[in-house]
Amino acid sequence: MSILIVLAFIGFLAGIFLLLDMSPFEFLTNLTQSFAVRHKSLARQIKEIRHPKEPKGIKKTLREVKETLELMGKSGQFAALCTLSFFLLIVGCLFCILIQNYFMLPILAVGMALLPFWYIIFTSHNYKKMINNEVETALSVITTSYLRSESIITAVAENIDYLHPPVSDVFRSFLAETSVITTDVKQALLSLKPKLQNAVFWEWIDAAVACQDDKTLKSTLTPIVEKLSDMRIVSAELDYLMYEPLKEFITMALLLVGNIPLLYFLNRDWYLTLVTTGVGKAILAVCVLTLFISFAAVIRLTRPVEYKR
Repeated sequence: MSILIVLAFIGFLAGIFLLLDMSPFEFLTNLTQSFAVRHKSLARQIKEIRHPKEPKGIKKTLREVKETLELMGKSGQFAALCTLSFFLLIVGCLFCILIQNYFMLPILAVGMALLPFWYIIFTSHNYKKMINNEVETALSVITTSYLRSESIITAVAENIDYLHPPVSDVFRSFLAETSVITTDVKQALLSLKPKLQNAVFWEWIDAAVACQDDKTLKSTLTPIVEKLSDMRIVSAELDYLMYEPLKEFITMALLLVGNIPLLYFLNRDWYLTLVTTGVGKAILAVCVLTLFISFAAVIRLTRPVEYKR
């Protein structure tokens, strides 16, 4: 009977999309755009500027995913990510209906919907490490050339072929701007800051701008670059400690989930009590909730080391 209900629900959704001549991807795109362009009163905008509130929970996760996709140059994939999230939400609901555990339905639905966003945040850690390494290499070689030539344009041009994306794209835009658009080197340097979300890179840009007025300040560039080296050394030393919570979580999650089928073979009555009675289903729902909360906490504990001013 449950399978028939699930099939009827799937057919109901498919019929709605066919009648509206709309794909699920278009539906999620329009839905996210409607939230993005929500109008705010002027008084509320002023209040938010004066007393900014740090988003929490799901809002914080969505904001971090948007910033991560923008950093990776894949901001256009956010709608596709929302579509996948919606699909997993439906899968979670259908699974709970099949096993007739309605205590677990809201927990599994929300947890499954957040899985793609958690995955993006988790995989972005390696990307941020790669960016930090590329920024360190770029700033190191450019600073060395600048100390010799005292021309930031010459220093960037000499080393641009040795840099890798996305850092190389940032400095190529600097060369293009200074050679075609403007001769204001300071303004061209400042325009680079929004292109890389890195506090040390921003500090280096500010120091390089100051050097355009006073060449004696060029000695301040080397200590700034050394901060990236210190970050890399500290990150290498702490990698094992940072991923230790993830290893413990995986071990405990396997033990928790593995005990359910193990009960089936050890004691059939206990297993039936767990999966058929109301108390047992509530216990399973609490276990799933604990798994999702623990997974979200572990992801935030495995962040790479970053320098903040």
